[in-house]
Amino acid sequence: MMGSSAKALLAAVALVAALELGLVGANFQDLCDITWEPQNAKMDDGGNHLTLSLVSNSSGSMLRTKKQFIYGSVSTLIKLVKGNSAGTVTTYYTSSIGDNHDEIDFEFLGNETGQPYTIHTNVFADGVGQKEMQFRPWFDPTADYHNYTIFWNPCMIVWFVDSIPIRVFRNYASKGVPFPTHRQMYAFSSIWAAEDWATQGGRVKTDWTKAPFVAEYHDMSLRVCECGGDGAGDCAGGCASPDNWYAAPGLCQLTERQLRQMRAVQLGYTVYDYCADGKRYNGTLPPECSMAQY
Repeated sequence: MMGSSAKALLAAVALVAALELGLVGANFQDLCDITWEPQNAKMDDGGNHLTLSLVSNSSGSMLRTKKQFIYGSVSTLIKLVKGNSAGTVTTYYTSSIGDNHDEIDFEFLGNETGQPYTIHTNVFADGVGQKEMQFRPWFDPTADYHNYTIFWNPCMIVWFVDSIPIRVFRNYASKGVPFPTHRQMYAFSSIWAAEDWATQGGRVKTDWTKAPFVAEYHDMSLRVCECGGDGAGDCAGGCASPDNWYAAPGLCQLTERQLRQMRAVQLGYTVYDYCADGKRYNGTLPPECSMAQY
């Protein structure tokens, strides 16, 4: 019988594997459907390479996984829109369907040529969001592919960029802070127009003479607890079991190395943190802001 320390080690190894840059064997064609404007999506390389194009202010594109799931790791490689991407939003996120939805977001807000993208993160639980953190990338996200991973288990959500954690949101549901635990989600990727707010608060508009704006994706890894149909309640219980690789006790907190990496990113590249915006909340921050996140 495998001991708890051995299980934790195997889980850690599994997480490292899920964060590897090369997502071998993952295929958009097999794993996903194009659910909005399929004429603006193209797949090649046997379904391993995907482009999503924004051709007008009302015509972008969206991809959605065929699987629904509760907990696990979803990863993809993205090369963002080159040049003047002002007013465009490229996304990679998970979301449930219906009222009071749950959602875990990566959104990439475009900018003028020569100005950096904004990496926007957020989480919704029971329909409650407004938990934004934003970062400047420490690399050029348009020059090459970079790995973006959402890791979600009963303890915490972690956003990774190239295997480096940039943010943690812990489960404090027992203290009244909503956390996604029971709604099955899909994973999505999309590109759409948001020139009214996306770039410098809407000051910089989209130059539509530069359309189409094209985001590229390569490979996708879904290491998740799959759910199906209407059995979300039963699925949630089984997916929360510590027997699942992502729910091992050793994956309820970051390693010391990961903590150092995350603190370096947050110190050097954070441009907005809702927990530091006292003015927004009239001086009374949300309760989780006073709770340890890692």
